[in-house]
Amino acid sequence: MEVGFIGLGTMGRGIAANLVAAGHRVRVWNRSPRPGAAPDGAVLVAQVTDAFAGDAVLSMLANDEAVRSVVLDSGALAAAAGSGKPPVHVNLATISVDLARELTQIHRASGVGYVAAPVFGRPDVAAAGKLHVVAAGAPEALAAVQPLLDAIGQRTWPFGDEPYRANVVKIAGNFMLGSAIEAMAEATALARGHGVAAADLLDMLTGTLFAAPVYKNYGALIAAGSYEPAAFALSLGLKDIKLALAASEAVHAPMPFASVLRDQLVDAIAQGDGARDFAALAKVAARRAGQDG
Repeated sequence: MEVGFIGLGTMGRGIAANLVAAGHRVRVWNRSPRPGAAPDGAVLVAQVTDAFAGDAVLSMLANDEAVRSVVLDSGALAAAAGSGKPPVHVNLATISVDLARELTQIHRASGVGYVAAPVFGRPDVAAAGKLHVVAAGAPEALAAVQPLLDAIGQRTWPFGDEPYRANVVKIAGNFMLGSAIEAMAEATALARGHGVAAADLLDMLTGTLFAAPVYKNYGALIAAGSYEPAAFALSLGLKDIKLALAASEAVHAPMPFASVLRDQLVDAIAQGDGARDFAALAKVAARRAGQDG
């Protein structure tokens, strides 16, 4: 397939490389041009509109503002709509439910196919093509891009015809991820206070009761105090928890622990940890307990 790819950050570059490896002809564009950013075999294009030409375009951008700027304000979507054969746009970003609904309406009105396909997995998982893809959109649009999703993930989890539902699942999942990190942060502070090393506690718990990837991967980072380089920055974690709070308020579904997470993340960022890994949330609990974080 002729594929455009937008966003060559820590996740995007590995995803684009897997599209190339699967035999697709890939054109890439990044908001901040960087030498060597394009994976081998991909063609770096100068304009975002060039990425919207072809059978499909995938975008992996940081937040609502970036998606709005690149897809809507740039005129790229309007240009695609005016072409003879508009591509299907696959949005891999974690965005708000409100923007997800708006994008669905705008794509539908313009005649451009739209699939929301946020992913679960850190950059190493993306590079290995083992992401879990949460997808929603019109059946014909999803069927058209399924070979691309197969190239970047180990499984596609469908959530119906309305794209925003995939974004709800992603937001809910990231809330659970943050909750797991906060639980480990508080538990390790408790253990340290009584002379039990964080590594010993987490080795036992993540090998038994909590033997799941989130606990194992983030537990290892917490145990080692290894928060740089960030695979998923703490500032992005705050963004996602804010998305969860906004989505919950819209349907009157209280999420009191999300409020706790927001405050803890704001605390961490105030201490200069925003660019560190999400696991650095553990430093807040350690500092409050009078321990070295």
